Amino acid sequence: MVASVDECRQALRDLAARLDANADKVRERIDLDRTLACRVTDLDTAFHGRLAGGRLVDLADGDDPTARIALVTTGDDLLALVRGELDVARAVASRRVSIKANPFDLMKLRKLL
Repeated sequence: MVASVDECRQALRDLAARLDANADKVRERIDLDRTLACRVTDLDTAFHGRLAGGRLVDLADGDDPTARIALVTTGDDLLALVRGELDVARAVASRRVSIKANPFDLMKLRKLL
């Protein structure tokens, strides 16, 4: 089954809700305020938002070419990542997911997810 744009949008909303529930614990350990783009290659679509205070906020449709962190993947892999069915490190190592960010942001992002 191929993921739809609506399913990807909902997966990101679910991720935002999960991060929001843990934000108080995370905020003390991780200082990360960055713009984020999520590019879904097989659906030719993108979403953008901002990571701030352990939360994913301001989610919207469309790309942000100036985003400091960019996640590039397929719709199915995005859903699997958010559901916890696909390990981020393994997905990056196998090139199913690409994360473009500076190394310090990658370390913080890994702790956040």
